[in-house]
Amino acid sequence: MNSPTILLDPTAERAPSGRSLAPRPSRLEGLTVGLLDISKARGNVLLDRLDELLSAQGIVVKRYRKPTFARIAPTDLKQQIVEECDLLVEGLAD
Repeated sequence: MNSPTILLDPTAERAPSGRSLAPRPSRLEGLTVGLLDISKARGNVLLDRLDELLSAQGIVVKRYRKPTFARIAPTDLKQQIVEECDLLVEGLAD
């Protein structure tokens, strides 16, 4: 006789947490934009172009890079970004 198979989803949530979006600035002038490369292949291609476009408009850009894409950003890197930037763009690739 076959017994039923029970599959468990480790990502399932009984009550998903809700988060609201952070307020978006109406303008970038006067703000510092951080660009975070998560260290995946070719992720820098998008960020390089974005850096070019923002810098050409006189917007201050700061670049950051995670040591590896396989782990979350180190706490000291996240703290540095918070202290130095008004907003962040994280570049992914694949």
